[in-house]
Amino acid sequence: MQNRTSGNTQGIDVSRYQGNIDWAKVKASGTTFVFIKATEGRTYVDPNFEKNVAGALAAGMMVGTYHFFRGTTAESAKAEAAHYANTLNKVGGAKALQLPPVMDYENNPGNLSKAQMNTVAKAFLTELQQLTGVKPIIYTGNSFAGNFDASLGTYDLWIARYSNSRVPDDQPAWKRWTFWQYTDSGKVNGITGNVDMNEFEGTAAQLRTRYAAATPNPTEPSNPTNPGNPSNPTNPSNPNPPKGGEPMTVEEKAAFDALKAQVDRLQARQQMEVPVWAKAAVDAALAYDTKNPLFSIDNGASYDFYRFITVMHRRGLFKK
Repeated sequence: MQNRTSGNTQGIDVSRYQGNIDWAKVKASGTTFVFIKATEGRTYVDPNFEKNVAGALAAGMMVGTYHFFRGTTAESAKAEAAHYANTLNKVGGAKALQLPPVMDYENNPGNLSKAQMNTVAKAFLTELQQLTGVKPIIYTGNSFAGNFDASLGTYDLWIARYSNSRVPDDQPAWKRWTFWQYTDSGKVNGITGNVDMNEFEGTAAQLRTRYAAATPNPTEPSNPTNPGNPSNPTNPSNPNPPKGGEPMTVEEKAAFDALKAQVDRLQARQQMEVPVWAKAAVDAALAYDTKNPLFSIDNGASYDFYRFITVMHRRGLFKK
């Protein structure tokens, strides 16, 4: 595959492991795009997902998301796609973002054959595109990419190979990369600790243009279709604004959407389903005394509650 070039635009990908991020500093550092972890499997949602999306958008970055894929059958793959799509709806859907959604397929938990891996990958990708209206990207590792057949070459490739000297290998499905994750130990102002660094095969303007048709920016005003309409605020013959005052500017709309996303995130945090990482702890706590349960989560519970139960479980407090 091709090498990196000096004119290529730079980006990162993040998840809860990066903690609280100062997105204004990230943007000021010269980072133009980011892929943010949204989901994993059929139930998990990254706890920082909505906060990270809102912050990155408010900072003016090009934003995409990714789903860590665990499917082992076509049915489970479709269920994961639905979970991912439903989670994207919390931030306005895939079309509200500048970059397409991503299938992160980098291991084989079910020990599937190559043919089976391609079947479940196609099931996920097809279902996700139907649900979101956006063609996804495939993320994978340099070695793992050899499992995918040529039919998946129609999807853009985001490949991981951590090297300053070796380019990603040619693969059955791809001979070029669209994004290259070239290190997992990058340093960016605004993020404490290491972060994955990525490069797009072109400039920032080319990146925006490449996906503009697939993910139109909902904050951009549409072209007027009826210049003679007196209620059309873009009609120069009608200088008076529509009733209700001036419409929000792009910046005001972005700030409003960011605030709304924060409110929705806080509400969801208080009544969330059991996260994958807390399931063993919750099961142990509920089984401790079935006649007099320690708590009830019929309507969900907060993230902090699940974290507390997990800490107690690790300390062995639910063992009889």
